[in-house]
Amino acid sequence: MPDLFVYGTLRFPEVLDALLGRVPELAPARAEGWRVAALHGRVYPGLVAAADGVADGLLIRGLSVEESELLHAYEDVDYDVVELRLDGGGLALAYRWKGEVLDEDWDLEWFTREILARYVPGCVEWRAEYRAG
Repeated sequence: MPDLFVYGTLRFPEVLDALLGRVPELAPARAEGWRVAALHGRVYPGLVAAADGVADGLLIRGLSVEESELLHAYEDVDYDVVELRLDGGGLALAYRWKGEVLDEDWDLEWFTREILARYVPGCVEWRAEYRAG
């Protein structure tokens, strides 16, 4: 499977473990021409094209087909999968936001400090429902 560039909630090992039951190999990555935008009424971000932007994130390596399918299901219909070029060369898949975004970038530190601990149990519940159904 191709590497997956993640920039929001999927960059947290706790979230990956809750969803996949393991933490795959992760490596730092950046993509110029994109930004990680805050979304109205949501705690997670959206990746959108931005001529002068730079999106920081991680590459997830070594996903199985089943794990990729699970992550595709987890990222809802408001995202589509695109291939993007990473700084330093190389390509990766990423989830691009299709809707409206706020002018400000997503606040990774705020999410880590205020939301992450409450977010992970929801991922565990989502995985259980996904597997049941």
